[in-house]
Amino acid sequence: MTILGLYNYWVFIFLLAVGMYAIVAKGNYVKRMIGLAIFQAAVFLLFITMDKVEGGTGPVILPNAPADQLYANPLPQVLILTAIVVGISITALGLALAIRIREEYGSVEEAETRRQDEQA
Repeated sequence: MTILGLYNYWVFIFLLAVGMYAIVAKGNYVKRMIGLAIFQAAVFLLFITMDKVEGGTGPVILPNAPADQLYANPLPQVLILTAIVVGISITALGLALAIRIREEYGSVEEAETRRQDEQA
């Protein structure tokens, strides 16, 4: 395998780095939630690309299938579907909290909310 043959892992590393940077370096709560969504997408990509079985078919056993037929494992797809639902729920909750913070403090910037808390 060449380095270019592993392009899906390079995309995974790039998305993971971008998501982590947005989570750690940004002070805006909405931008942090977007970074978390990018980070989650990178993990989904990793799991989906590891699931590929060369020469394998879908996990449906047909009556006339040969005995040595390779099948793809359906467990990673099920886990990713569950993770997508959980990820959407986390994003929705985080954005709802950002809206509530905006109503309370008038800003979604962490520095501004901390400054207002220290003044109170």
